[in-house]
Amino acid sequence: MLELEQNGTSKQIVGSAAQGAVGDRRRRSNVGALKIPDPELVERPRRRRFSAEYKLRIVREADGCTKLGEVGSLLRREGLYSSHLSEWRKQRDAGALVALAKKRGRPAADPRDTQIANLRGRLERTEAELDKARRVIQVQGNVSALLGDLLDPRGASGSTKK
Repeated sequence: MLELEQNGTSKQIVGSAAQGAVGDRRRRSNVGALKIPDPELVERPRRRRFSAEYKLRIVREADGCTKLGEVGSLLRREGLYSSHLSEWRKQRDAGALVALAKKRGRPAADPRDTQIANLRGRLERTEAELDKARRVIQVQGNVSALLGDLLDPRGASGSTKK
């Protein structure tokens, strides 16, 4: 409950009207179907992006304007600033508008580089398998030599002669 004093008389305001009077900044509209957006709640701004074709078209239109105020009306019609126009002219003169047509971000990988990386991986795996096979063959040769010495009849008869 809130008391207001006006011209020597006091009034009492009860409920949601009191909250609105205290400092609630929400706009209240008596119009049922028409909602007034809250001016204090702003959506997150989104950066505008202009294609290279659009920039080039606007610069050409601006260059074609001969009468006083035509460039200003063009900018107002398109919702642009004069700084856009001057920056786009610099880009056009530097030849950058052609480069602006490319997408931003990381360039796509060259398929040949991907193929080379895959082949290098296969080569490393194959060389590792070959190294294992050589070690197995070497171990098998050593085992064969040891077993040959143990199973050799000369080696067995020589130990009994002692």
